[in-house]
Amino acid sequence: MTTQAWIITGASRGFGRALAEAALAAGDHVVAAVRRPESVADLRVTYPDHCMTVKYDVRDVTAAADLVRDTLDRFGQLDVLVNNAGRAVVGAVEEVSDAQLRELMSLHLFGPAALVRSALPAMRARGTGTIVQMSSQGGRMSFPGVSAYSASKFALEGWSEALAGEVAPFGIRVLIVEPSRFRTGFHGGDVLEFAEASETYRDVLAAVRADMAGVDGLQEGDPARAAEIIVTLAHGDELPLRLPLGREAVERISGAHRRGLDQVERWAEIARSADFEGVPASQRPV
Repeated sequence: MTTQAWIITGASRGFGRALAEAALAAGDHVVAAVRRPESVADLRVTYPDHCMTVKYDVRDVTAAADLVRDTLDRFGQLDVLVNNAGRAVVGAVEEVSDAQLRELMSLHLFGPAALVRSALPAMRARGTGTIVQMSSQGGRMSFPGVSAYSASKFALEGWSEALAGEVAPFGIRVLIVEPSRFRTGFHGGDVLEFAEASETYRDVLAAVRADMAGVDGLQEGDPARAAEIIVTLAHGDELPLRLPLGREAVERISGAHRRGLDQVERWAEIARSADFEGVPASQRPV
């Protein structure tokens, strides 16, 4: 395979760490962008010529250009950008604060958007590149207690779908990954945040809170296998826009699509009646 250069945010654990290990094992170059470089020091020691670690906080959008420049200075190219860093807040809409919601939007949308904007000129100049957006099954369907997380992932997916159409003429591809539950540490007590439970929603969300808090280490998804799939796709010729990962993601996202289509068809006649009579259907460029 042709050697590729990767930027991977949140590479200290979970999917990010697994992706860094898989890409390095495949002979690629990796820039591990993490808040604590010492957390990936072993990768730099094991792969001194292929791995660079950079202190990076995704929420600091002003640092994106420097990260891309450092990557180009070290490896001469940028082939794959992985926006992976993330976390979740569990709580009802009335329980999650504005500050918590804004932080998730910064982490899952504004930070990745800044990094993509910084990476695109170099990719466009070479006529190639792959942008991997780590979303979630929660980026296609949602349920009580995860409104803030799903909002940020829905936003990332909509932004990325438009991006894919804009950059395709320049040879740049976009992959939106939608995992189910994987053993990444995402549900660990030091990562998953719970909004303070209110009397109003305590019973309504009791089962959700217990489920989210108790699943760490029991998830069915294998991060190493997921990383191998993503690395293989990044090196391949065919890339889907969206990739559900894990059996649960396939089943839940498929079910959400079927329910949505049923709703559209049930209300289609009323919906169509909202148009002016006799006006021809619009003709759009896309």
